[in-house]
Amino acid sequence: MKSFNKFLLSATFLGLVISCGGSGESDDEENIDPNELVKVEGGKYKGGILRLNSIEDYTSLFPVGGNDVYSTHIAGNAYEGLFRFNQKTLETEPNLAESFDIDQSKTVYTFKIRKGVKFHDDECFDGGEGREVTASDFKYCLDFVCTDHASNKWSSLFSDIIKGVDDFKAGKTDDVSGIVVKDKHTLEITLENPLAAFTDMLALLSTAVYPKEAVEHYGYDGMNDHMVGTGPFVPVEVSNGTVVKFKRNKNYWRKDDFGNQLPLLSEVHISFIKDKKEELDAFKNEELDMVWGLPVEEIPNIMGTLDEAKEGKNREFEVQSVNALNIQYYGFKNTSEVFGDINVRRAFNYAIDRDSLVEFVLDGEGIAAHNGFVPPMTGYPYESVKGFEYNPKRAKQLMAKAGYAGGKGFPKSTLYITTSGGVNVKIAEFVREQLKANLGVDIEMESMPMSELYPKVESHELDFWRFGWIADYPDPATFLHLFHSTNFGEGGNYFDYTSEEFDKMYESAVKEIDPEKRNALYAKADQIIIDDAVVMPLMFTVGIRLINPQIKNFDINQMEYRDLSVVYMKEKAKSKTRVYDNLGEEEEGYVPVVE
Repeated sequence: MKSFNKFLLSATFLGLVISCGGSGESDDEENIDPNELVKVEGGKYKGGILRLNSIEDYTSLFPVGGNDVYSTHIAGNAYEGLFRFNQKTLETEPNLAESFDIDQSKTVYTFKIRKGVKFHDDECFDGGEGREVTASDFKYCLDFVCTDHASNKWSSLFSDIIKGVDDFKAGKTDDVSGIVVKDKHTLEITLENPLAAFTDMLALLSTAVYPKEAVEHYGYDGMNDHMVGTGPFVPVEVSNGTVVKFKRNKNYWRKDDFGNQLPLLSEVHISFIKDKKEELDAFKNEELDMVWGLPVEEIPNIMGTLDEAKEGKNREFEVQSVNALNIQYYGFKNTSEVFGDINVRRAFNYAIDRDSLVEFVLDGEGIAAHNGFVPPMTGYPYESVKGFEYNPKRAKQLMAKAGYAGGKGFPKSTLYITTSGGVNVKIAEFVREQLKANLGVDIEMESMPMSELYPKVESHELDFWRFGWIADYPDPATFLHLFHSTNFGEGGNYFDYTSEEFDKMYESAVKEIDPEKRNALYAKADQIIIDDAVVMPLMFTVGIRLINPQIKNFDINQMEYRDLSVVYMKEKAKSKTRVYDNLGEEEEGYVPVVE
């Protein structure tokens, strides 16, 4: 597997207007050119427009309305919750919870809500002015996470975790008894059992706070496209599939270590270029500041030639890469006529040469999924899970056992994928060729945008589809919860999979406080998933970014978690020197340590 050193390719492109002066604060930000950079403390700059792209449309911008990364990357700019992740380390840090205490039983959490934090100004409020956030707002939002409402895609998040959730779902109580408002700025949450990852869960977008007034004003459907939060950026234009624009929240509560009020960026613009080549061209033409998810074979096209570098035609950029907590897989509907047979599911898994997929189709960018569904991560005994090796002979035997020897009589089946710039098509074509060569089956393929595919999978309409899953927080539970029997449909269990053995193992794991014992139980649950061939794991991805080197504090991490509040733009170096660097020498990539 490949990894890259950071490198720069320098060329000339339009500089930004730089000015200096004190803290950079202004009483009238509306009259300031958003492109203007003003020097502030710590060698940073305030101002500038960050231009990003989403390769897929969002499904919902309501915090609990979507669970795809494209929606999260947009809505996360406007919403925040009790905790947040550190963009560099992925450690959990207090956010709107100014402080918190845990009792001796490790089940009662008391949170002190930060005073003076206000919701964005919005017409849903009297006079259009955002009001202060209180503990009651968190109670309202966290209670809703625990409902089975059609607009809530996270209804199983706190089942069997927060006290009183099951009674609330059953209609026995009017609210979740384990979530209590002690006073205006104090919230108490009682768990059924100790849970080490609880604060991680409170950093998820789905647990972010929003005002009741917004829901009443816009309705749940309206919240899919209208954001009213407390986050660092305020939406000013939202058009799914076209553009989403944010401006700096001038009333944001947070400051950096130098005392600068965050965010430092003036605006964030998000486009929706669906074709990867067009996206790369936009980056090369300085219309984007970052590209995420770059096929390695495209890097030379961006780099250009030495002659182009000498002529100043290739733009300056930086490459960031990291082994991501992200699995790419094909899902089976375990109750369908064809894939209800475990022999077929196992045959499909044995028929795929994952090493060749990664090496030749993806040019080495990824880790073949030879073990479980959970990616390698710190502390998790990934290698103890025995997955599917490439074994065409075994695959043929299983197909014959299922009654489809040589592929004869196998029903017409279609693999549904998202385009995502073309790489998913290449992978699907490889898999189809392998299934044809090793099993004698013909699989049709149909591609569509994520916004169309996701609802079909969620409603259990499809038998065979491609999805990816990136960690919501750095713990195996964020992957394994998809298979729990309580998570059917919107909870993530799109596979119609039920296993009493898996449920018990998973439930034991999440309740275990000792990290080593907990991870061992997770691995056993992971093994059950593989033994039952619930899905077809393909590979774990490498996250690659191209980024404008003027963009600072935009650290890459394994979850592609983004905190744009700390990002800032720096003036372009004044040197006229043009340097053409090839890719740095290959170095040892990040290998998650089994601890």
